[in-house]
Amino acid sequence: MLGWVMARIALLLQYVGTNYCGWQRQPHDPSIQEVLEDTIASVCGHPVVLHGAGRTDTGVHAAGQVAHFDTDSTIPADRWARILNSRLPKDILVRESVAVPPTWHARFSALWRKYRYTLFTAAVPNIFVRPLSWHYYYYPLDVDRMQAALTPLVGERELKAFQRSGSSRPHARLEVQEAKCWRDRDFILVEVRASGFLYGMMRLLVGMLVEVGSGRKSLQEFREIWQQHQRSAVKYAAPPQGLCLLGVGYPESPFQWQDQPFAYLI
Repeated sequence: MLGWVMARIALLLQYVGTNYCGWQRQPHDPSIQEVLEDTIASVCGHPVVLHGAGRTDTGVHAAGQVAHFDTDSTIPADRWARILNSRLPKDILVRESVAVPPTWHARFSALWRKYRYTLFTAAVPNIFVRPLSWHYYYYPLDVDRMQAALTPLVGERELKAFQRSGSSRPHARLEVQEAKCWRDRDFILVEVRASGFLYGMMRLLVGMLVEVGSGRKSLQEFREIWQQHQRSAVKYAAPPQGLCLLGVGYPESPFQWQDQPFAYLI
């Protein structure tokens, strides 16, 4: 490839994470990154490294993941989406492909990521929403209490209490820009937008919010747990299928569809 000009291609992605070990390539289990990298390489004829904006965990979904790769292929940037979609499995979709400057980076250029967690609270299960939600019907949940617990999280925060072990991140500080919880019929939705997310943060956070909403934890207890970094007090993580990466924000989005609402499930 010596002498060839490399192009940087950015992808706007959606995937259902049920059958994958998460975003990051693993030695023995299928990952989103592996499937995409192998598919891209089969088209351009050389190995590629796909850089994602966020590393979703096993079983977690994405409605607006962003990634980029470099290639010496002469394929126009806007054609990559259609070409890849013709080869990818049905649970991974490229919504859009665009050319970006060589200094642009899916991860390091991002200002924020937004995740949504969906709970389905009806007593009777629903087979159509089961793959994308946590069927929680054990106790009634008070969304006002859950929102009251979330509100103080907004700002520059140290959230070590909501970080799973095994993270290589040197610290647990981040900026929470928005945190909200609301009910829509039988669904309860928790959305958090932040500069970044800790390993396992959203699932641990939702697990604690459910304890608050059900009355098993007080608002004061919740606040003390995260302010005093009481990781041992956070015992339950919400299951992965209810979590979705909604979108990633940039100073100037390269995508036509980046600002569109990523409607899924409801």
